[in-house]
Amino acid sequence: MDYLAIKWLHILSATAMFGTGFGTAFYMFFTNRTRNVAAIAVVTRLVARADWWFTTPSVIIQPLSGLWMVHLAGFPLGSAWIVWSIALYLLAGACWLPVVWLQLRMRDMAQQAARDATPLPERYWRYEKIWTALGVPAFAALLVVYWLMVHK
Repeated sequence: MDYLAIKWLHILSATAMFGTGFGTAFYMFFTNRTRNVAAIAVVTRLVARADWWFTTPSVIIQPLSGLWMVHLAGFPLGSAWIVWSIALYLLAGACWLPVVWLQLRMRDMAQQAARDATPLPERYWRYEKIWTALGVPAFAALLVVYWLMVHK
């Protein structure tokens, strides 16, 4: 594969990762504010699905395509923009992995509450606070990675 094809794949996967992450976080965050258990059950199910279908493949493609382009272009791995990109990507990943775990637990709690016609348990809301807190640094880190990709 040539450099431009890899670059296209890299940009496409970055867009899918960032767009899916931001879009699903938006809907989950604001649906949670309604406290409507049926709506939360639907949205958490779809957010978990979108993470597996779109975000996970993109998370894998990003470092592979990025390192491949670095190699083809002959950039030194020690370049500041590469080091910062990798560090911030790892920070975002360190936030994202527990978020995925939380989303799956939140999805299960919401499904159960919807089936039983009961309110969401307090644990759901504790998880939601952690989920939100982890999303902020992940989002900020990826914004900087995008900036570094463009301005290298």
